[in-house]
Amino acid sequence: MNIKPLADRVVIKKLEAEETTKSGIVLTGTAKERPQEAKVVAVGPGAMVDGNRVEMEVKVGDKVLYSKYAGTEVKVKGEEYTILKQDDILAIVE
Repeated sequence: MNIKPLADRVVIKKLEAEETTKSGIVLTGTAKERPQEAKVVAVGPGAMVDGNRVEMEVKVGDKVLYSKYAGTEVKVKGEEYTILKQDDILAIVE
């Protein structure tokens, strides 16, 4: 991948949403919720605050939950990614 995020930005690749509910109902494309779970594929160096670099809390390979409508979607070499600020990441899934 050729995307190198700047400052406190993170590049994520969305994980596929569930296609069936727990009760076994198959969801159509329009009924699915937007996925809010993703894998981190690139991390910026961190933001500068008062001349000091703030360390990033996520790293490449982390599985994260992020705000529903956060970020900018981009397509690189046929793959879809989302670039968002670290502040839009809500949690790391362990």
